[in-house]
Amino acid sequence: MRDSGIGSWAARRARKTPHKTAVLDPGGRFTYAEFNERVHRLAHGLRDLGVRRGDRVAYLGPNHHTFLEALFASGVLGAVFVPLNTRLAAPELGYCLEDSGSTVLIHSPALPAPAGAVRHTIAFGSGDPGSLDYEDLLADAAATPIDETIALDDPFMIMYTSGTTGRPKGALLTHGNLTWNAVNVLVDIDLASDETTLCVAPLFHTAGLNMTCLPTLLKGGTVVLEASFDAERALKLIETQGVTYMFGVPVMFDAIAGSRAWATADLSSLRLVSCGGAPVPPATIAAFLDRGVVFSQGYGLTEAAPGVLFLAGEDSVRKAGTAGVPHFFTDARVVDAESCPVAAGQKGEVMVSGPNVIPGYWARPEATERSFEGGWLRTGDIATVDDEGYISIVDRAKDMFISGGENVYPAEVERALGEHPDVADCAVIGVPDPTWGEAGKAIVVPTSAEHANETELLSFLRRGLAGYKVPKSLEFAGELPRSPSGKILRRVLREEYP
Repeated sequence: MRDSGIGSWAARRARKTPHKTAVLDPGGRFTYAEFNERVHRLAHGLRDLGVRRGDRVAYLGPNHHTFLEALFASGVLGAVFVPLNTRLAAPELGYCLEDSGSTVLIHSPALPAPAGAVRHTIAFGSGDPGSLDYEDLLADAAATPIDETIALDDPFMIMYTSGTTGRPKGALLTHGNLTWNAVNVLVDIDLASDETTLCVAPLFHTAGLNMTCLPTLLKGGTVVLEASFDAERALKLIETQGVTYMFGVPVMFDAIAGSRAWATADLSSLRLVSCGGAPVPPATIAAFLDRGVVFSQGYGLTEAAPGVLFLAGEDSVRKAGTAGVPHFFTDARVVDAESCPVAAGQKGEVMVSGPNVIPGYWARPEATERSFEGGWLRTGDIATVDDEGYISIVDRAKDMFISGGENVYPAEVERALGEHPDVADCAVIGVPDPTWGEAGKAIVVPTSAEHANETELLSFLRRGLAGYKVPKSLEFAGELPRSPSGKILRRVLREEYP
């Protein structure tokens, strides 16, 4: 087998553990042998449609076995997989498809393909006569092995991240980036070959896919896929499927611990949960520790596939508030403006290096050059490091805030809001929210005394932005505080609009 990339995993697992269950979702239960056959049938089907090495194959849909089949089939062909965020609005999806140059889109009929964006659309399920049928494509395709020569340095995936300049940019991940990240997870989280992992975080996000799903499949465990998150449903699956491991963001674990079923739920199989996306409240950690579940947390970003820091369960109380230490094969440092390491307790920017860090951004050489320095990725996140080497994330230099585990960049929202004729100037900041951790607040300078109200402006934003990006509140002001160079003073806004 010449393929050393992600696409080979299905065949390698099928020859080692063919009869073990690989994937379980409402659409079926598939052994590794069955999963491998479907992957290769899809690969042949895509090749019959003209997909070749380096071509982009996009996917738009919820957590589902077809997501993983499309991912591995793309890897088999040497194609580049482009998972799309189902929460994006149609114009945003169209931009990602156009920017990536995707030629094929595999999608759920509940999420129609943007018109004219790709050459071929394939729908799984029923209800979209304008697309090829996914199961028919597999049935008509060969199941013979495809043995392309794939190297770890070859490009494998484009994951779009929200852009600080108003447009998302694609992080270009290689086969090696995802492989080394999976190895880090196996070393630091110590996944077992009999792991049963509940995947309720969306797979189109790097953590949901790369910190749980792919490492479990590499190890030979079972992944249980859920299309959406519901706290009581998650607890039921833990009990009925014998779930041993799951990942989520703080708002998910808060909802689980606050569920009516929490007190009587059978958690005897669950040995570990891992949390990321935002700082974790001590009460959340305590709720799971009290039920005998190890609670770990970490820090990462799409550009690192995503694991950067990890706080093991045994340190979850002693080092609460920190994001831990670097993953085994990853290096991180906190530096000052001259890129020199800061002293313990001093603030600096987090920089990351390792085989899991991307080589750059898709078709964005300028962004790549700005983001790297001497082989180190500049994250733009501000942190401190203690005398034991544990790193705490304390601020985000790029003004990003996290709402319900989703990254929101004010510049993107401000650009959309500024297109309304009644908006003369605007700014968006993140403010504390009891449900989502943080939520957007827009401060708008209107063009005249007679202007659109809050409801109208927020409705205007929903037409072109994903719901999580739309501010939860909006206030009007006479002017915005700005520096002499014209930059919005967000610190002042946060003080005035807590």
